[in-house]
Amino acid sequence: MIAISPSTTHLLLDIEGTTCPVSFVAEVLFPYARQRLEGFLEDQASDPEICSLIAALDAAWAGDDQLEAQALRARHRTGHTPCTGGEVVPYLRWLIDHDIKLTPLKDLQGRIWTAGYASGELVAPLYDDVPDALQRWHGGGLVLAVYSSGSVAAQQLLYGHSQAGDLCPLFSHWFDTRTGPKQAAASYGAIAEAMAVSPEAVLFISDSLAELEAAAEAGMAVLFSDREGNPNREGGCFERIGHYSQLALPHGAH
Repeated sequence: MIAISPSTTHLLLDIEGTTCPVSFVAEVLFPYARQRLEGFLEDQASDPEICSLIAALDAAWAGDDQLEAQALRARHRTGHTPCTGGEVVPYLRWLIDHDIKLTPLKDLQGRIWTAGYASGELVAPLYDDVPDALQRWHGGGLVLAVYSSGSVAAQQLLYGHSQAGDLCPLFSHWFDTRTGPKQAAASYGAIAEAMAVSPEAVLFISDSLAELEAAAEAGMAVLFSDREGNPNREGGCFERIGHYSQLALPHGAH
């Protein structure tokens, strides 16, 4: 049993490999968005927000110094005219295939997943122990928050359409890469500030050593999520947790 410190008031959770299997994102969500990119961008071509996303993605593409990305650009982007949705699709697919976490892409994926969740095609398979644990932690007085590389919209879709129903009301705060890189200590300091607590009052759980190192550097307590199917199960010097029944509420919590 792992006891949460009495000084901990906030629980910050990663998603992939922490509350939801990595396979759902890699084998379901990414392919779902990848297959629908072109049609979605064509259908939404007149939407100003989509036009802004396309412009941001085109700018990122122009500044991407990876040889593959520049070779794609040479083949698909000619002249200096504004980029269209169809032109940027090859770069988007390349980003998805290489699991490159670009914020405008995450925003776009979230918009595509919205339709999938709404139709019932997509249902988030949280680990079996997660729904009960979230209820227990919330009921015990902990403030729950999410920090994921997926957009806040995508996070809320996932928790709003889980096998246990809508769990969004259990969370008080949502953070994505607009706050900052997940491997940077400053991002965790900014999250604590946004939640109006000191970093020492926050426990962060993730399956990424780099993220845990950054959070620990910022002053947060951390736990390594060790789940079946995770690509990395080496927790280094961090305490591991493999099932949330192992995580006991602080003494005195109700």
